[in-house]
Amino acid sequence: MDMVVMAMRKRMRGVLLVLALLVTATAVVPLLLLGEAGDDGAAVAAAPPFNASRVSAVSWRPRVFVYKGFLSDDECDHLVKLGKKTLQKSMVADNRSGKSVMSEVRTSSGMFLDKRQDPVVSRIEKRIAAWTFLPEENAENFQILRYEHGQKYKPHFDYFHDKVNQALGGHRYATVLMYLSTVEKGGETVFPNAEGWSLSRRMTLSLNVHKKDWQVMVTF
Repeated sequence: MDMVVMAMRKRMRGVLLVLALLVTATAVVPLLLLGEAGDDGAAVAAAPPFNASRVSAVSWRPRVFVYKGFLSDDECDHLVKLGKKTLQKSMVADNRSGKSVMSEVRTSSGMFLDKRQDPVVSRIEKRIAAWTFLPEENAENFQILRYEHGQKYKPHFDYFHDKVNQALGGHRYATVLMYLSTVEKGGETVFPNAEGWSLSRRMTLSLNVHKKDWQVMVTF
């Protein structure tokens, strides 16, 4: 079982602050392994600041960018430690009511962190804002996800169908995936409807993105 952090960017009241990019369409199918917890926030070593030279574009339809070495090992361990405490069955938003419901579409377990929960989380939030050029206040809480063997999130769009969630802050505008551990096999994020990609090209992305030096991926 591995863990993934998802940070979703939203428009406030239907008006995007700073940048306006395309809503992402993603399918997340990781099969991951959970590492041992590290030190607490005070002991986590400071990670390198945002470095644009580490960013590469792997697709334009959909827009997919990868940042190599976005998190330090200590930061990964710290997020794993926070996530292990309160993992529950992952839910999905009902298309009509907007309420969280269980579904076989999504079989992982997960939990949400508080905004600026501790110095480590706050530092990562700022780093994401610097990378995406989207303001911190437009971000949702980090979601920690664990996928054990055979678990999945079937192909889906990250925007909301229901009016309830749209009224709370508008559609999600970008998704950031941060892989917190490595696996020998599995752990893929697949884009099944990518335009102009052959099946082998899609699988090349899905098989490589979970490697530790390809730690973070953002889709717009």
